[in-house]
Amino acid sequence: MAGVEQLRYDIADRSLADDGRRRIAWAAREMPVIRLIRERFEQEQPLAGMRIVACVHVTTETANLALTLRAGGAEAIICASNPLSTQDDVAAALVDEGIAVFAIKGEDSTTYYRHIHAALDHQPNIVIDDGADVVSTIHRDRRDALNTMIGATEETTTGVVRMRAMEREGILAFPVIAVNDAETKHFFDNRYGTGQSTLDGILRSTNILLAGKVVVVAGYGWCGKGIAMRAKGMGARVIVTEVNPTRALEAAMDGFAVTTMARASAIGDLFVTVTGNINVIDSDDFGRMKDGAIVANSGHFNSEINMAALAEMAGEGRRILRPFVEEYQVAADRRIVVLGDGRLINLAAAEGHPASVMDMSFANQALACSYLVASAHELEKRVYLVPTEIDQQIARLKLHSMGIEIDELTDEQMVYMSSWEQGT
Repeated sequence: MAGVEQLRYDIADRSLADDGRRRIAWAAREMPVIRLIRERFEQEQPLAGMRIVACVHVTTETANLALTLRAGGAEAIICASNPLSTQDDVAAALVDEGIAVFAIKGEDSTTYYRHIHAALDHQPNIVIDDGADVVSTIHRDRRDALNTMIGATEETTTGVVRMRAMEREGILAFPVIAVNDAETKHFFDNRYGTGQSTLDGILRSTNILLAGKVVVVAGYGWCGKGIAMRAKGMGARVIVTEVNPTRALEAAMDGFAVTTMARASAIGDLFVTVTGNINVIDSDDFGRMKDGAIVANSGHFNSEINMAALAEMAGEGRRILRPFVEEYQVAADRRIVVLGDGRLINLAAAEGHPASVMDMSFANQALACSYLVASAHELEKRVYLVPTEIDQQIARLKLHSMGIEIDELTDEQMVYMSSWEQGT
């Protein structure tokens, strides 16, 4: 499209690049697996000639992924996957490295989608998506991008759900690797990363004491497990709400109180949604909440909290108390506090996941891109899991970086485990 070569970046302030470089280097210290992959990529050039659009949270960790993609021979083009998650100094540092970046912290919805289109103007071969907004934009509005696309990867549970829906409807136009579903991603990134960074964002924005608080966690997937575990460890009384009976049972067996949102909404001090669904906290729930209840979201989109309903209930009775903290006066004697405009609180008010867990997530992304290039001609237009050998390779690299050795099966044990003839 016209103007592609001229539009190389749209960021807040290029003068912030030095700060970004220092922070990117700091994150790299905690990312030994992606470093090893980068060194291998420099030698093997598995992504040579590829144009990769990465719709990501523009943080120090994703900067290290972008540099790894470039080391493998790719042209990396970056756009934001969430309007509040961009770190402007990181965006500036990447632009100084010659990487096209379209991301500004706090950008509105119009700018967000303009940036997605600007990235797609580069006619990518691969998309690294985080919530499926780029893939859905390609299918809905940018069919021209299909001329060059060989495949995509997806980082989030929400995005994988959307892409599997596209597959079921028969409209998915290229293969997708569900990076989110790799064991070395969701076991660690979702549980340990989300668990810690969500509470980090809540505490940075509010400075409340969790000990003694009633914390309601909506959803007991891997993210919910991590948040519930960390909140309990800090002295909170944790209540879990769920719609999945197996997960609800697991939460109960893990020692958490389990009930409905209708009941929990009347007693919770702090509410955190991590379901990937819509209106998990709705107008009726707001109506039951006590004065001063705090509501936050750590799911990918801000749809989990019915912000429109809350705004209607409050009318003009809204005020900003601190950065990322807004109070809604819903009755003469009741106020509800929302953090980060209902968006990802761990990235809106904090720095996102620790680099050491993103090390594994982005190792999956880098190797999944390499796999797409090598295997695209064999793959159908559907959603695939990360190959087990890649998942286990990443786990072994991480163990090696931690100085941990494990056993290997003997020949006798391998025969035994693959045989039906030996028993009691």
